[in-house]
Amino acid sequence: MKKDNEFDIFSTKTYYYDLPEDRIAQTPMEPRDHSKMLVFDRQTETISHKHFFDVIDYLNEGDVLVLNNTRVIPARLFGTKIPTGAKAEVFLLEKKEENLWKVLLKPAKRLKPTTIIEFDDNFSCEVIEQYDMGEALVKFTEKNGTFEENLLRVGTMPLPHYIHEKIKDRERYQTVYSKFEGSSAAPTAGLHFTNELLEKIRKKGIKVVSVLLHVGLGTFRPVSEDNILNHDMHTEHYEITQETADIINNAKKNGNKIIAVGTTSVRTLETVAQKFDGELKADIGETKIFIYPGFKWKVVDHLITNFHLPESTLIMLVSSFAGIENTLNFYNEAVKNNYRFYSFGDSCLIL
Repeated sequence: MKKDNEFDIFSTKTYYYDLPEDRIAQTPMEPRDHSKMLVFDRQTETISHKHFFDVIDYLNEGDVLVLNNTRVIPARLFGTKIPTGAKAEVFLLEKKEENLWKVLLKPAKRLKPTTIIEFDDNFSCEVIEQYDMGEALVKFTEKNGTFEENLLRVGTMPLPHYIHEKIKDRERYQTVYSKFEGSSAAPTAGLHFTNELLEKIRKKGIKVVSVLLHVGLGTFRPVSEDNILNHDMHTEHYEITQETADIINNAKKNGNKIIAVGTTSVRTLETVAQKFDGELKADIGETKIFIYPGFKWKVVDHLITNFHLPESTLIMLVSSFAGIENTLNFYNEAVKNNYRFYSFGDSCLIL
């Protein structure tokens, strides 16, 4: 294989790997922590094959495990266009104000401003503005109950397009520690944790802290530009408390490791660190951070993540952390060893 300095880091094709369709996981693993876990050690460039419940063996007293405690909302709504009765789909992307949301519409061309979409006799929305790529601004109206109550009643979980099986239990597309609603997709690296495993981790002396990043639909959008620098990154809302910032800052000063669970935790930590010259502070904001090879990492020492789509910004982030050659190598090893890929797939621990 090529060495990293022989790759064109700006070419989208650099981040391609071949994945047979039958490797795409359609259902979640039971129990959660029994998924496979590929361990890649950046120092020795070695690969080990474990199960997720073995992750505790790689965490030491004083280390900090960083979780994203966002919660997925039932963001996909199916309705009918009034008065024609034509089918319409509304996918929630971002809350702007009370009952005012940025959404993705289908079919967008037929859902012009002033169009009313009805979900049932009690719940509807009006298209206010249209944007590019099917995005729009809509205002919801309910006759009875709150927006949240109506959404819970008529909304469906926003599973990625590559998952064709229906999910029986909505909670299997939530982490066990999910808390604050607002995501259009799950922070899937966290789906492997159980409450029992987290308790064992705490008892070993590892600090477990949370950040918040509401995952947007852009997570699943492939990079369509040949040059990755021409890709327009999606914006996501993040929050970090002073308590979390202090715990991580102190651990770094004491030589302990920071383990980020998922690329969303990474995006939060590295966004805030860039903003405050490497230190973490309490902060709330929006991030469009794009992490690809050449990025200067400031906070994260180890990364727990799933296996991502070829030519996606997420595999570019992993390549920045582990190296392009190494990433393509252990992805291909995962394919050969029948790992399950993507949202409901197996995990990867990068040391």
